[in-house]
Amino acid sequence: MRYLIALLIVASLPIQAQFDATSADFEKQTISIALAQEPPQLNGMKATDQVSIFMLSHVMEGLVRYDRRGNVVPGVAERWEIDDTGATFWLREEAIWSDGEPVTAHDFVFAWQNTLAPQTASEYAFILYPIKNGEKVNVGELDPSKLGVRALDDKTLKLEFERPTGYFIKLTAFSSYFPVRKDFFESKGDQYAADVDDLLFNGPFVLTEWVHSASLRMTKNERYWNKDKITLNEINANYITADTRARLNLFIDGQIVQTRLDGETYKDALTQRFRIRSFSTGSVFFLEYNHREDRPTRSLNLRRAIQHVFDADEFVNSVLGTPGNRAGRSLFPVWLRGVDSKFRQEYPAPEIDLDLQKARDYLEKAKQELGVEKIPPLVLLVGDSPTAGKQAVYMQGLLKVKLDIDLKVDIQTFKQRLAKMTAGEFDIVGAGWGPDFDDVMTFGDLFASWNLNNRGRYNNPKYDDQVRIAMSSSDPKTRMDAMGRLQQILFDDAVILPQYEQGVIYLMNPKLRGVVRRVVGPDPDYTYARVIK
Repeated sequence: MRYLIALLIVASLPIQAQFDATSADFEKQTISIALAQEPPQLNGMKATDQVSIFMLSHVMEGLVRYDRRGNVVPGVAERWEIDDTGATFWLREEAIWSDGEPVTAHDFVFAWQNTLAPQTASEYAFILYPIKNGEKVNVGELDPSKLGVRALDDKTLKLEFERPTGYFIKLTAFSSYFPVRKDFFESKGDQYAADVDDLLFNGPFVLTEWVHSASLRMTKNERYWNKDKITLNEINANYITADTRARLNLFIDGQIVQTRLDGETYKDALTQRFRIRSFSTGSVFFLEYNHREDRPTRSLNLRRAIQHVFDADEFVNSVLGTPGNRAGRSLFPVWLRGVDSKFRQEYPAPEIDLDLQKARDYLEKAKQELGVEKIPPLVLLVGDSPTAGKQAVYMQGLLKVKLDIDLKVDIQTFKQRLAKMTAGEFDIVGAGWGPDFDDVMTFGDLFASWNLNNRGRYNNPKYDDQVRIAMSSSDPKTRMDAMGRLQQILFDDAVILPQYEQGVIYLMNPKLRGVVRRVVGPDPDYTYARVIK
């Protein structure tokens, strides 16, 4: 599912002057990039957001990693054996931490036990549930020492499965499965991962500078076991800004090697006659409702009213206004595999009918249900990017005109938005989900009651039952039938409001080669990138 589509919009060479600046240095093999946000959490046991996982995937390595073609290949583990009952991994002797100490099987045992420990409050703990006793440890029924994983010796890791998990090897490439060395972690206490000196690295790069809210620098890890395949010496995140206009100007001035475009900057890039590239990220974006008892959005009738006035096609064409985005119909994107073909071909998404009268009928039922004459103003929590702001204004106007519902927009920085989502301080929140591994379950279990990434705390035992059916079976038809039922439940309960499947358009310095864009894994991935003359 990993691919790169290069789309030539204008058949003209880009103006060369821009690319003779410092963003891509051939002699030094260094590049400069911009991050949309500062990574809020570089503790792999707690990280949940795309920016943090992007950083961690360059400076850390799990048992396996993804190659340039998106295949799972050996990482810290040089080989493994997996069956329905469990797995054994043999770690390579040359896997070393950035302080020169060896990476051992004990480091994985400690990290996984700690991720699942209730006091860690990891929102991604569920991704380790395939390991025997994982869920029981996470909910406090068992001590972390009872997790079904152990180090047979320094270089042999043995684990038992809770149930057959055919996609388990793909999970081990994810950041929640990265190793953590116990002695270093305990020496740092609450400061672990807070700064450069508070982290150990075992990946292709090491984090050598971090000026908070300003810049970061990753340098080639000379202790990395596969360092001879790494060409870049430095990746400098010299700029941290969510402003797409500012990033375009930085690109034009030759200060960064790559930038994403939105509806406005896309037009400017066309006038500059740049080569514009396109990529489908595999991510789904939606509005997530707060289902807690003290929120008006707990009302199914209110959610259904909004469902019947939102036009995803209009949203994509008029609000987003950039090529490549697909109107949202489901939590499950179109690229996911089903039994014999694509999941959405075998299990079409339910059709949403735009019906203003039906929406207003549901609205009247919602008022009665909530015991109010008018729906109180709803709080829409969004990020501080220009695109998020534009989307919020659209929803504000839509709900006011169609349903006479006032929407208060709460604009927050990336880190604060995540904190407010976790605390449930919203009625509706602009959210999205990208795949963590190449299986339909990466979307299917998102709204299970035990998943802490279910920020609106939707809780439906029927939904949970279908997730467990899919988890417990290795039969593709049984699993996909359960996912098809999940898709229907999400629609019937109006759990979320699907908006779009993300396609991005971007510019990249032509001197930079080997950058991998992928649906699953770090994106973009500069691990094997290089600068040409």
